Amino acid sequence: MVEREYGRGGWVGIGTPQANPTVEAEMRRLLPADIEPLTTRLTSASDDSQTRWTQYIERMEDYLTAFDVLDLDAFGFACTGSSYIVGAAEEARIIEAAAAKFGYPIVTSAHAVLRSLASIGASRIAILAPYPQKLTDASVAYWEAAGLTVADVKRLDIGSADTRNIYGLTGSDVLAGLDGMNLNGAEALLLSGTGMPTLGAIKQGAETLSIPVLSSNYCLAWALMDTIGRTVPAWEEGRLGLCL
Repeated sequence: MVEREYGRGGWVGIGTPQANPTVEAEMRRLLPADIEPLTTRLTSASDDSQTRWTQYIERMEDYLTAFDVLDLDAFGFACTGSSYIVGAAEEARIIEAAAAKFGYPIVTSAHAVLRSLASIGASRIAILAPYPQKLTDASVAYWEAAGLTVADVKRLDIGSADTRNIYGLTGSDVLAGLDGMNLNGAEALLLSGTGMPTLGAIKQGAETLSIPVLSSNYCLAWALMDTIGRTVPAWEEGRLGLCL
């Protein structure tokens, strides 16, 4: 094993959509100090959101090849929308093939959410997502196919069908979007979308709501650490609304 000057607790690859400014910022705040997140951009030249989401995950092996001989401990694919669009079976096929080829575990943000919900015994969820209707519907179908019950779902309006507009959202927008949601019967609230800033909303939700509040990035950070035998400090200490 190569001696590591930085990241002695682990080298974790992160694949983030090309214009996404949120994934790296939230990972830096969530991961332990001795874990080094090493990022690559998920790229597509298409102006069509659905085409981009599909190409992001279909090109998985290209992104991992770009790390060359860097021996990652795990890789996190930080685009939940890709999993929703291609579906669980194709997602699993792509991930299993890439993990076998490169020799380290690969965790998608969607799988991370499922693992996180299972870890707290939650199967009924409410969802807040900044998606166009088609992707919102695909997300509900993905979770229901996985055996979850979606008790409520609310779209956070981004003023466009182009999901790159998500990157202009703020934590205040997320908090405002929680108004009017029906959380009765839900065992957890999912803030879906890796481009949406969520850590402030998770923290405030922990103080005001009676159920755990999770997000795509929060779950991905936890699942990556769980994969390599570590914990996310904020998760472990319950500072962001969930204590295992």
